[in-house]
Amino acid sequence: MSDPEPKEIQWSIHQTHPELVLNVRAKLSEVIDPEIGMSIVQLGLIRNVEIENEIARLKMILTTPFCPYGPAMIEMTKAKAVEGLNMPVTIEMGMEMWDFSMMEDPSALDWGMYA
Repeated sequence: MSDPEPKEIQWSIHQTHPELVLNVRAKLSEVIDPEIGMSIVQLGLIRNVEIENEIARLKMILTTPFCPYGPAMIEMTKAKAVEGLNMPVTIEMGMEMWDFSMMEDPSALDWGMYA
């Protein structure tokens, strides 16, 4: 059985501002979840990026609701998004629960702990 192909998560800016996607993905990929050791982009924690009136809004979730690194990751995400988009950014925390299917490449998380 072969692993599914990695999928790039699509955000609203893929349609509205495609010229910004690569840069903001690169910057957001610098934010690493310290417990898992993977970027927030790989993990699928950035649920959406949209721009309205020259202000970006990121919808983000955490891998667990009470992640001890959450506040630091949110601040780092905001700073990297500002660098990548060159405009003001707000972070909106989503309420959905994270799971492995949200990852761009779930096979990258092959720790042997999950069936």
